[in-house]
Amino acid sequence: MRSRRALIRVDAVVLMTAVVLVICGYLLDHAGTDEGVLTAQAANEILHGHPVYGQPWPGLFDTSRVGITKTMSGGADHTYGYPPLTALLAAPVHAVVHSTAAATLVTTVALLASSVLLWFLLPAPWRSAATAVCLGFGFLPHYAYAGYPAITALALLVPVVVRWPATGEGGRLGAGGVLRAACLGAACAAQQLAWFLAPFLLIGLYAVRRGELGPRRALTVTDRYAATAALTWAAANAFFAVEGFSAWLQGVLLPLDQKAILHGQGLMGISYYFTDGSSRLDYYSYGSQLLLLGLLTATLLFVRRLGPALTVLPWIAFYLATRSQDGYFLMMTPLWLAAAATVPATAFATAWQPRFPHVTGDRTKGVLAAALLAPALVCVAIAAASPPPLRMSLSPHFAKHHARVGITAIDVRAVNTTGTALTPHFASRTGQGASNWWTIASGPAVLAPHASADYRVEPASGFRALPGGHGPGTYLIAVTGTPMTITSAHIRAVPS
Repeated sequence: MRSRRALIRVDAVVLMTAVVLVICGYLLDHAGTDEGVLTAQAANEILHGHPVYGQPWPGLFDTSRVGITKTMSGGADHTYGYPPLTALLAAPVHAVVHSTAAATLVTTVALLASSVLLWFLLPAPWRSAATAVCLGFGFLPHYAYAGYPAITALALLVPVVVRWPATGEGGRLGAGGVLRAACLGAACAAQQLAWFLAPFLLIGLYAVRRGELGPRRALTVTDRYAATAALTWAAANAFFAVEGFSAWLQGVLLPLDQKAILHGQGLMGISYYFTDGSSRLDYYSYGSQLLLLGLLTATLLFVRRLGPALTVLPWIAFYLATRSQDGYFLMMTPLWLAAAATVPATAFATAWQPRFPHVTGDRTKGVLAAALLAPALVCVAIAAASPPPLRMSLSPHFAKHHARVGITAIDVRAVNTTGTALTPHFASRTGQGASNWWTIASGPAVLAPHASADYRVEPASGFRALPGGHGPGTYLIAVTGTPMTITSAHIRAVPS
């Protein structure tokens, strides 16, 4: 283009085209997945004055279209396990649109609004990137169509992250700082992913302001910012906490302690795909927690170096977790872009860092940073290197159904090689996702330490079709919830 103004016009046309395409996509696909279905049901319960948390809704998952989060204890989660803000926003929409579309409409509108807002907030040369990342590649619209509450959190975090080091300049939050803090609190009231970003932002904000204002005034500004965010979060949650504190607390903490079945693309794949299992899956969770603490500590110690990457660091911890889904990374990529475009390294030139007399030079600092992250890697190594707790041999029973060859039952000889009693639950998998739980037709519920037993397990529908050709093989998995373990055994090829 001959001028910057003409280029901005072209970028605006591209943005509007992307918005129209996302709206068209929503009209074609707005049924939602499990998160959207649960959010719509929660909105419906709010409308009718019924409790939201602690209420199982198994009927929502009767159709094969709606997925479900299975737990390592052999069950599944049928309850609403997210903070309430997205459901609150969806409630008035549900009064008009009596379906899951009420939730998916809220998340889709939130994505579109945040995309347009980000476009205006970014410097002109970065605006085309905002359109591409938010709407152009398709993954964020897909999550919005599915009704993910994390999209609502993302929309609220966009104004928080853009030029965040300027928050509280001169010792005053001002209207802009208060708005950013309120958006952070609202994001935390929309979905738990925002919780992981909040401590990094507070550390970064305190360090930047302390370099400018000194410790006392910096602490005052940071406290006001955190208090505003906390009050906003509390306002969204207050009614539900008063209505049933225990159920509300269990609900909002559910994704953190539910012990969901392995899923995703992180290091847990070593035990899920490349070995026969692990008797110490809990160590992946320990590693994830230690990595998060290590990254927080590294941010505090080296904020001048790590500050520009502050919106990326929180999600790295999920790479070590047992639930390491791509959505934990991809849904927050607009925040990466916002920081890259508006938070230069020079913003941290005078930021405060703790001083250690014997920690000088890049080499020494690198050793210290490695020491902070080493415990997490040790935990992952323990989880990955641990052998499976069971030694299983399989004898499948094959049958044909509508010209497809499959399995009606498997006889399993299982030997517990550990010193802990195990309660195995069986499922099959081809690739990433696991099937519904298989029925244990015979065999003990609890397998004693160093004991062996014979099981007959049957697929939930009575027939499990096997894939043909040279695709991924089918595996029978046995999992336990306490301790978290998994054992995988390949189901031999169908006899010719």
